[in-house]
Amino acid sequence: MQNDDRSTLVYVTGVGRIKEDKPERAAPRRDGIVRISLNRLGGGKMVSSVSGVPLGAAELEELGRELKRKCGTGGTVKDWKIEIQGDKRAVLKAELEKRGYTVKLAGG
Repeated sequence: MQNDDRSTLVYVTGVGRIKEDKPERAAPRRDGIVRISLNRLGGGKMVSSVSGVPLGAAELEELGRELKRKCGTGGTVKDWKIEIQGDKRAVLKAELEKRGYTVKLAGG
C-alpha cells in the first residue's frame, strides 16, 4: 500500500486510530471592542453572543465557563465567540465591563 497526499487512512492495525493534524484556526482581527448581540434560533429560543474578546483559545474557554456560571445558564464557545443561552446581555455587559473591557450592545 502506498502512502501519498490523497490518502484517507484513519486506522492502522497495531497502531490504532490515525489523527490528522489540522492547522489551528487563527483568531479574527479585533478592534478592541467586545460586542454582545442577541440572536434568535429556531423555536423562538434566544442566544446572547459575545464576540471580539482579545483572548487566546484557552482563556476564551475559561471566560466562557465563568460567564455561564455568572448567568446561571448553559452556553458554548465556538468560532471565537461565546454563546450564552437566553437574553443575558445586561448581565454579560456588566461582568465584562467589570473585567475592564469596552463593551457595546450590537444589533437590534
